[in-house]
Amino acid sequence: MTYHFQNPNQNIIFDYLRNSQTIAVVGLSDRQETAAYGVSKLMQDAGYRIIPVNPKLVGQEILGEQVYGRLQDIPEKIDIVDVFRRSEFLADVARDFIETDATIFWAQLGLESQEAEEILRAANRHAIVMNRCIKIEYLAMQG
Repeated sequence: MTYHFQNPNQNIIFDYLRNSQTIAVVGLSDRQETAAYGVSKLMQDAGYRIIPVNPKLVGQEILGEQVYGRLQDIPEKIDIVDVFRRSEFLADVARDFIETDATIFWAQLGLESQEAEEILRAANRHAIVMNRCIKIEYLAMQG
């Protein structure tokens, strides 16, 4: 049987967005044509603090924010980790995630991983959203 992640209900997803201020975006680059950039820009314009995570661009700035190489390098509290990396990398990001105090693990549209879910749940981290676009959810919440 094919793995399919069960997301929290819509109200919980909206609560995650309402109660968050800081979003670390794993896989964000400075290429403006990418989905990661467009989504991050919209969320930043909506008032969220965006923290780019991209080991290839450490020390640079994207959207006016310093780029970090790993989640563990970010010196402040992260509410949501929004992942724009292929599904096979989600378990690695989950391992990094559980070494931080980040609250919500969010994998973008088209991305899910049973291994990542198992890693997160084993670490008692249950705020998980997969295969959903944070921008679409944010816009839906705005009604």
